Amino acid sequence: MSNFTPISYTSTDGLTLYARDYPAGGAGAHAKAGAAAQAAPAPLPVICLHGLTRNSADFDEFAPAIAALGRRVLALDVRGRGNSQHDPDPSNYKPTVYAGDVAKLMADLGIARAIFVGTSMGGLITMTLASRHIELVAAAVLNDIGPVLSERGLARIAGYAGKPVAPASWNDAACYVKDINLCAFPDNPDQEWDKWARRAFAPDAGGRLAPRHDPNIAISLQDGRLKPTSLSLRMAFRRLAHERPVLLVRGALSDLVEARQADWMRRAAPTMLYVEVPNVGHAPMLTEAAAFGAIERFLATLP
Repeated sequence: MSNFTPISYTSTDGLTLYARDYPAGGAGAHAKAGAAAQAAPAPLPVICLHGLTRNSADFDEFAPAIAALGRRVLALDVRGRGNSQHDPDPSNYKPTVYAGDVAKLMADLGIARAIFVGTSMGGLITMTLASRHIELVAAAVLNDIGPVLSERGLARIAGYAGKPVAPASWNDAACYVKDINLCAFPDNPDQEWDKWARRAFAPDAGGRLAPRHDPNIAISLQDGRLKPTSLSLRMAFRRLAHERPVLLVRGALSDLVEARQADWMRRAAPTMLYVEVPNVGHAPMLTEAAAFGAIERFLATLP
């Protein structure tokens, strides 16, 4: 039985988009606490944004764990991924458009402010949203992402993102997922790869397994829109980190945010909190003890 409510909403340019809505686990307890407790404002919701080729299912363990702390959690399928519609215009696969989709969902649901958890591309979306609508962002967790990125990690991701893959079985799909992720998760057991495969693939109309994303999403890597020296991203990061609480989660084995990039971010934003997840690369699942503990403590300081 699912612990979330599926949401369908429409982007400003007419695409049908999808999100998972996890209710705050403490809602029932608040209802019994008397009139004073009922009048108190609800804790700010958390919005989870996934990586380039991923989808909301990446948060299927993290999101309910955060909801159990008493916060509503929304996990989005960015356009072109998961259950969200593919965009007929591939030039729209970029952070500025994605940020507009997030703002649209918030407006539709009457959410004035939220705490963002952005993994990889999701962190780029968070920074972009903050540069355009800082009032929507109360705080942010940047998961193994920043405005300065390693060419090594970008090259590795570009090596598989958007490339044709057609596994003949679920076992083949798990082997594929393991092949492209083992360097980042050397301790993963085999059952974890099967779980990840079922997040990343689904049967198509003909019954064949296909990736749950539009291959055209990779264009943003190929045309430089995720360029690691982007001045606009550096400016967006500085605004976010100077005006809002920020926690950077970094995988100790990460090839996208290496020690050099993390050091740059910490110098640029001295008040930013930082945690490193041991023996994990790009990007932590956030259920790791080090990551989840740091996020739980971070959330405890926020309204």
